[in-house]
Amino acid sequence: QEPLVESGGGLVQPGGSLRLSCAASGGIFSIYLMGWYRQAPGKQRELVAAIGSGGRTNYADFVKGRFTISRDNAKNTVYLQMNSLKPEDTAVYFCNAYKIGSNYWGQGTQVTVSS
Repeated sequence: QEPLVESGGGLVQPGGSLRLSCAASGGIFSIYLMGWYRQAPGKQRELVAAIGSGGRTNYADFVKGRFTISRDNAKNTVYLQMNSLKPEDTAVYFCNAYKIGSNYWGQGTQVTVSS
């Protein structure tokens, strides 16, 4: 069983919305820092948003006010609600679970913003 499984990517027009989901195995979800990263073609992977086990959040400047990260501890799932999407948001989005000594990645989900 994969520790992280993402879903929710797709094609959306500029200005549209998508919600990404990341289902984590219960053994890692409750104690890990959960995050979303993205990687566009030819670019390095970059942090989009992160949320701690207590709910504290952190966002990259380029998504502040547009994206919201949240977690449902009962479902072992972290979400990324993406609004006002721009063509430059096009990338593969990866879910990440991190604590000192352990680091897990999902397989990635493609988000394409295009008219």
